Amino acid sequence: MAEKRQSIHGQWSSRWAFIMAATGSAVGLGNIWRFPYITGEYGGGAFVLMYLACVLLVGIPIMMAEVMLGRRGRQSPINTMSSLSKEEGLNPAWRYLGWMGVVAGFLILSFYSVVAGWTLEYIFHASSGSFLTATDGEIGETFDSLLRDPGQLLAMHTLFMALTVVVVAMGVRSGLERAVKFLMPALFILLLIMVGYAMSTDGFQEGLYYLFYPDWSKLSAEGFLAALGQAFFSLSLGMGAIMVYGSYLPDDASIGHTTVSIALADTVVAIMAGLAIFPLVFAYGLEAGSGPGLIFVTLPIAFGQMPYGQVFGTGFFVLLLFAAWTSSISLLEPAVAWLVENRGIARPKAAAIAGLIAWTLGIGSVLSFNLWQDYRLFDKTYFDIMDYVTSNILLPLGGLLIAVFTAWLMSRKAIVAELGLGEGLVFQVWLFVVRFVAPVGVVVIFLHAIGII
Repeated sequence: MAEKRQSIHGQWSSRWAFIMAATGSAVGLGNIWRFPYITGEYGGGAFVLMYLACVLLVGIPIMMAEVMLGRRGRQSPINTMSSLSKEEGLNPAWRYLGWMGVVAGFLILSFYSVVAGWTLEYIFHASSGSFLTATDGEIGETFDSLLRDPGQLLAMHTLFMALTVVVVAMGVRSGLERAVKFLMPALFILLLIMVGYAMSTDGFQEGLYYLFYPDWSKLSAEGFLAALGQAFFSLSLGMGAIMVYGSYLPDDASIGHTTVSIALADTVVAIMAGLAIFPLVFAYGLEAGSGPGLIFVTLPIAFGQMPYGQVFGTGFFVLLLFAAWTSSISLLEPAVAWLVENRGIARPKAAAIAGLIAWTLGIGSVLSFNLWQDYRLFDKTYFDIMDYVTSNILLPLGGLLIAVFTAWLMSRKAIVAELGLGEGLVFQVWLFVVRFVAPVGVVVIFLHAIGII
């Protein structure tokens, strides 16, 4: 590279700031309920071991590649891929890899904001003490009535999107970094408090057993595919967020050490969430395998029965809000960065424009739970289609193309210079994994997601 690029958006003040931001992007609603649930379903400790192996062999190598591309390009994912393909003398069509990530993240934000709005609604319910006096049936009806009310869903969707836009509008250091420096430590503290309470309940031993006892009889092909998919999606790969955050990473920060730290923190949060949730579920004789209902129906019943349930219930849903918020700002940032770079729009205006478009797309998801629930394509609602296309097609395809571009098409000199690993054993292992192992893993995720295997 003839000249070292600099991001016009600024950069993180430190490697630690990037770790918190990228961990915030990775830690989302799925970590808090999905990881613990599927861990128990697929063999507890046996699944955890499978998951860690998949993180090591697929998640971390592709994340390193994506961060490397971002720092090398120092621009939005679209312009990064355009610049790097030109630098390497490759087909300019590789810029569409950048477009794919930005579009995927943008579409995810549109429906993620709707789901995050449920969390906002439940903060109000929990803090008002309504769970304390409600019967189990009334708590279940609370969630159903929320989904049936497009006006309330739209209000919460609007409020959450506004929170996201405000942070992104303030810029890298004043907005993104300042937000995650508060939100991520607060998230960990809230989780620790919840785990501390869970340890005092009668269900803690059973919760530990559910999460960590290795039931090897459940170590199935289906469990492996679940672990592989969770490892890929939980690290926010292929959606432009990690690439654009990488573009703000200081030159002297180690990509390898930083990526491992992010993956470790993401996994720790998921496990802590399980330690906080399942002891409560078992202590109050509730159903552990209830999917999304675990958060919005089962746990509120527990909060209604436990001592200080109003406090712990409110804290839990604030924790969920923080997890959703740090993810959503990373999903909006790539589109905003592109508008600033290519259209010369001031960042606050760019954030407002991008946020408004994502909000508008989210209206379809709001309506798919009520007024549009009978309008389906291939037996899927609007919400289901957005989720399916992004999670099952765009993200795996983006991850695969990132691996191909990095390990097969970029010059060895450029890779060595950016990764900073030298050309020793660690680099050779990483290159082998990104060339051969990780792509196979992503292809397996893709084929399973579309129902071929």
